[in-house]
Amino acid sequence: MVRLAFVALLAEGHLLLEDYPGTGKTSLARAIAQTIQGEHHRIQFTPDLLPSDVTGVTIYDQRAQEFEFHKGPIFSNVVLADEINRASPKTQSALLEVMEESQVTVDGITHAVTPPFIVIATQNPIEQAGTYRLPEAQTRPLPDQDLAGLPRPREHRADPRQRAEGQGGHRGPPDHQRRQRAAPDPGSRSRCTSSRRSTSTSPP
Repeated sequence: MVRLAFVALLAEGHLLLEDYPGTGKTSLARAIAQTIQGEHHRIQFTPDLLPSDVTGVTIYDQRAQEFEFHKGPIFSNVVLADEINRASPKTQSALLEVMEESQVTVDGITHAVTPPFIVIATQNPIEQAGTYRLPEAQTRPLPDQDLAGLPRPREHRADPRQRAEGQGGHRGPPDHQRRQRAAPDPGSRSRCTSSRRSTSTSPP
């Protein structure tokens, strides 16, 4: 998923992730923004979200006696559109121009976004109540889709470094060595604690 996100960023494209909650989509967008030293914003799409909440709004300044444009969260390098299918189609269409042309038009005035620019949109595949299906014209700027899924319960408990070693082919010592290593040692309590930790965190 990380490689696909960077490919979409370099190709000036966008990414649609259809995945379960809690799989690190927000952390992915934040990490990409920190990598390119850019700005990151997360937009939680809800049925009452308005297009001006995404693009920005023009407000009249009484002191200067002129209209002033206040930019919305779309003016970022990495924008996470969380659960985009929960917003109304009118609000979803506010992303079409900026994804296609990297600009936003408000009250007839065009405002360009700062490159690099990528929209990472997400959908929840298990809760479809109260959602709006994305039309084909709207999913065309989001051609890349990925599903990482939830990790297994034992992977949740495992240490990330040992989990990475297990995925690389190193699966630790045999079972009889792990049982011997986990045996209590009356002479050293701390060594016994360390052995139990290494046993519980070994990858499957």
